[in-house]
Amino acid sequence: MSSNSSTTAAADLPTRRTMLAGVAGLAVAPLVFGPAVAASKPVVNITLPTPGSAGSIWRGAITAVPAALRADFDVNWVAGDPGQMQVQLAAGSLDIGVFGAIGLANLARKGSDITLFGPALDNHGRIIVKADSPFRKPADLVGKRIATQPKTTETYQQARVALSLIGIDVERDVEVIFGPPTASLALFDRGDVDAVIIVEPTATRAIGGGARELARIGDIWKEASGAAAAPFLVGLAAKNSWLTANRSLATSVARLFAAANGALRDNPKLFIEHAGEMGLRPKETAAIDLLPARLPDVYPTEWNQSVWSAIDRQIDVAVKLRLLDAAPGRKLYDGVALEKA
Repeated sequence: MSSNSSTTAAADLPTRRTMLAGVAGLAVAPLVFGPAVAASKPVVNITLPTPGSAGSIWRGAITAVPAALRADFDVNWVAGDPGQMQVQLAAGSLDIGVFGAIGLANLARKGSDITLFGPALDNHGRIIVKADSPFRKPADLVGKRIATQPKTTETYQQARVALSLIGIDVERDVEVIFGPPTASLALFDRGDVDAVIIVEPTATRAIGGGARELARIGDIWKEASGAAAAPFLVGLAAKNSWLTANRSLATSVARLFAAANGALRDNPKLFIEHAGEMGLRPKETAAIDLLPARLPDVYPTEWNQSVWSAIDRQIDVAVKLRLLDAAPGRKLYDGVALEKA
């Protein structure tokens, strides 16, 4: 090799290392969505649920609220499923995630300080059967095979609680196959299971394709417990250390989400406008047309004592039914009420 070649190779080496380092960084960095952020504003890394989840519409819905609600900070959307979200929050690459009461109660009993501080989603688990199915009520599924989300999800945990209230022990009385909503729906479409417990908008996709809704988990909870509203499913959550250091900012984020949820309730056509972000394909016109009637009540706007009492009640019922070993030794929520959105 000539001296010129050696000199060239040596000069190139840092550049190659820099490029490799950049590639490595891309491999481990979270997938972030959003416009370029201004250096003068705080940047909040917030979970963006994957398409097929009810929360996947938040990025679009937030553009429909007054700009003043998001003038003091910028949002970086960090994509991830619930399992990734927990890891990201623990690692600090995510400031705000979403958690449900039962799952968070388990973490709190292990020492986690993650705390709920704002509204996100109410329960939207649906029991779906074939249109020509002989099943007419949840009790008809005893001894049958159903597919649903993984055991660790709040959707499954709340389904266990609600069905237990009407005398159905899911893990004893039903053969359950666990998997993501799309996998559960594939099993259902092939006839490998008798029913599915799935969330929106996947449930509406199934109904748009000719399936039938047997029951709603939220309705089962309301009728069995005497509650006035569908149960809280998940709320905005962050480490308590982050909340303490960023109290005003956290309140602003909670208000923004309450307003976005309010926009979806007040203008259901937003579900059609953002159907693609929720994972629906343009050809799924029957399902898309159903979204405005089926989804608005999934999106709560309040964060106050009535919501906190509902969270406490969920924990109490889960403990009484032995679905939780014990209640956590602290409140799971911040106790800071929001003005009505």
